[in-house]
Amino acid sequence: MISVDGLAVEFGGTTLFKDISFQINEKDRIALMGKNGAGKSTLLKILAGVRQPTRGKVSAPKDCVIAYLPQHLMTEDGRTVFEETSQAFAHLHEAEAEIERMNNELATRTDYESDEYMALIEQVAVLSEKFYAIDMTHFEEDVEKTLLGLGFERTDFSKPTSEFSGGWRMRIELAKLLLKDPDVLLLDEPTNHLDIESIQWLEDFIKTSSKAVVVISHDRKFVDSITTRTIEVTMGRIYDYKASYSHYLELRRERREQQQKQYEEQQKMIQETKDFIERFKGTYSKTLQVQSRVKMLEKLELIEVDEEDTSRLRLKFPPSPRSGSYPVIADGVGKTYDRLIYKDATFTVERGDKIAFVGRNGEGKSTMVKSIMGEIPYDGTITLGHNVQIGYFAQNQASLLDEELTVFQTIDDVAKGEVRNKIRDLLGAFMFGGPEESMKKVKVLSGGERTRLALLKLLLEPVNLLILDEPTNHLDLKTKDVLKQALQDYDGTLIIVSHDRDFLDGLVTKVYEFGHQRVREHLCGIYEFLETKKLESLQELERKGV
Repeated sequence: MISVDGLAVEFGGTTLFKDISFQINEKDRIALMGKNGAGKSTLLKILAGVRQPTRGKVSAPKDCVIAYLPQHLMTEDGRTVFEETSQAFAHLHEAEAEIERMNNELATRTDYESDEYMALIEQVAVLSEKFYAIDMTHFEEDVEKTLLGLGFERTDFSKPTSEFSGGWRMRIELAKLLLKDPDVLLLDEPTNHLDIESIQWLEDFIKTSSKAVVVISHDRKFVDSITTRTIEVTMGRIYDYKASYSHYLELRRERREQQQKQYEEQQKMIQETKDFIERFKGTYSKTLQVQSRVKMLEKLELIEVDEEDTSRLRLKFPPSPRSGSYPVIADGVGKTYDRLIYKDATFTVERGDKIAFVGRNGEGKSTMVKSIMGEIPYDGTITLGHNVQIGYFAQNQASLLDEELTVFQTIDDVAKGEVRNKIRDLLGAFMFGGPEESMKKVKVLSGGERTRLALLKLLLEPVNLLILDEPTNHLDLKTKDVLKQALQDYDGTLIIVSHDRDFLDGLVTKVYEFGHQRVREHLCGIYEFLETKKLESLQELERKGV
C-alpha cells in the first residue's frame, strides 16, 4: 500500500538515517520503536507527507487516505466539539457538491461525442461509486460514539473547543482522524492525553479496524495489544520484525548478543592483522603479505553493535527517613469548582503503601494530590502523619529548576553516597547521555527534557512519601523500566497518578478510583481492578452504574 524506498534524512551535517526501505501493507499494525532522537517522529512525518526526505521517496496509491496525528498540534477555535469533530466528513460533503456540479455540466453540454464529454461521464461515475459506497446516514451517531469513547460527556458536545485544554483538543483531532476511516493511520504518542478507559476504547477500535496503523508509543501495554509488527529505528538504519513488541525485545537481545560476538571476533582479527603488519613491515620476503593485509584492513566493513540497553541499570533511592504509621488520613474530603468534583472522600494511607489514583480526566485525581500538598482549599480534613517528608512531582516541577545550572550540576547537587559514582549512567538512562547533553544549561532544555531532569532530581532526594502526577509522559520505555524498578525498590510510601497500565502493573497494591463524584478504595493491583470493573469502555462502566 505504501512503499518506502532508499529514504535518507540529513541535517546540520548529521545523518539521522540512510537508505531505509520497507513497505506498509493493508492490515499491518506497526510499532515504530527506538530511543528518543533516533528519528521515529521524523519518519512518521515523512510518511504523512508533511516533511520531505533528503533522498529517497515514499509512494502510495492515488486514492490512499493517510491520516496523521502528531504529538503537538495547533487547533482552530470557532466551532463546538461536535461541529469540529464532524469536520471529518467535510470531504464527503465536498465530493457530493462536486458530483452535483458535474451532473449539471453534463445536463447543459451538447458535445455528446467528444472525448471531454466521455471523460466527464467517467469522472462522475468513479466519484459517485466511491461516494455512494459510504454510509452517511449514521454519521452523527458515529461522531457521538467516537467522542464518548474518547471520554467526552454528551454535555461537552455543544461547548466551544476553546474551553478545552490541549489534551482534550488532541482527543478531538484523534476523533476526526478515526472517523475519516483512513487506509493508513499514523499516530505519534496517542495515549499521552488519554485516561485508562479511553486507551482501552482506542485499542479496541484499532484492533477491529481492517486498515493499516503505524504508531509511536511509550505505553508498552498499548503497543503490545494493538501491533503485530515492530520496526526499530536505530543508528541510522531499521530492523523490521514480524513480531509484537515483547517478542521483538527478545529477538533484539539475541541480535545484539550475536553482534557483540561478531564484533569481538572481528576486533581480535584486526588486532592480529595489525600485529602481523607491525612485525613484518620491514621484511622483504613478507612485503606482499603485508601490503595485502593493509589493503584488507582499509576495505574492511566494521561491525557495529547497537546502542547499549540501559534498562538493566538500577536507580537506587537513598534510604527514606521513617514516618509515622499513617502518612495521610483523609476524612470527608470534598472539592467543588464550577461543579462538584467529589465529596465525602475518606481513606487512610499506611506507611509503605504503593497506591494508584485512577479514573477519567477531570474526576479529581490531581485535585486530591494538590489538596494533600496543601496547594488548594478543600472541604473536610487531611492529616499528615508524624515526620512525613514529601517528594512531589507534577508537570510544573520543571519550572522550579535552576536555569543557570547544567544538567550534570543539577543532579550532582542532590546525589549522595554511592550514587555519585553513577551520575553519568543515570543521566544516560534518563536520556541525557553524552558530555554535550549533560553540560547543557537547564534554560536551553525543552519542556520534556526539563520534566525528565526534574523527575530524576526528585528521585535522588531522601523523602518518605513520594507523590507522582503522570511521571511517565516524557519517558521512553527504557527509562520507564529504570523508574519502575526504582519505585518497586523504594522503601517509603508512594501515591502515583497514571494512566499507564503496564507501568502500574506489579508496582501498586492499592487502587483509588475517582469517578461519579466519589473516591473508592480497591485493595488490589491495577489489572485485578480492571478485571473486577470489566472495563471494556467508559460506556460499559456508566451503563452498569458502578
